[in-house]
Amino acid sequence: MERLKDFVSFKFREKASVFLTELHWAPNGDARSLLLAAARKRDYDATHHCSAWREGVPVSVFGSDDDGEPSGTAGAPMLKVLEGHDITDTLAICVRWYGGTKLGTGGLVRAYTEGVQGAVAEGQRLGLFEEVRETVRGIIEVPIEMAHTPFAIMNWFKNAEILDQEFEGDAFRLSFRLPTDERQELEDAWRERSRGGHVDWKG
Repeated sequence: MERLKDFVSFKFREKASVFLTELHWAPNGDARSLLLAAARKRDYDATHHCSAWREGVPVSVFGSDDDGEPSGTAGAPMLKVLEGHDITDTLAICVRWYGGTKLGTGGLVRAYTEGVQGAVAEGQRLGLFEEVRETVRGIIEVPIEMAHTPFAIMNWFKNAEILDQEFEGDAFRLSFRLPTDERQELEDAWRERSRGGHVDWKG
């Protein structure tokens, strides 16, 4: 899975219509709304401002908007490109200036697909994407006298991030996050180190 680090755009002409596609980092609905409003204000003379978006790790929010184009000819193919490249926390906006020649439904699908593909390719060329790994949160609880042992395990997992440390009564609780694909390895390591202990996984 990849996430965009910076803005990137791609522009082309198809049968007198001009298509300007932009990719923006957009981690939530508020960011998407602001970006779309800015695009509409800037390009007020454009015919359409179509969009598609994906959000979350793993992706939990996604959608698209044809903005007046025939249903399924703009937003859906744009979203399909984002899905194909497994891009998240990103908003794709495709601004179209109609040039007087109709493209037909097939031509529109191809044009909006080409726009997002071109922007993604440009972002890849410029090194504007970063890898994002799905994570899971875990909690290890031990008696206070063993509070040092969870930290020994964390030192083995360089991608683990400690979130919280808590003492409650006679217990010590360590909350952490790490890539989901390392979950089983850490579980096994902790079971061996603690002689049968377990990790409480939260999602």
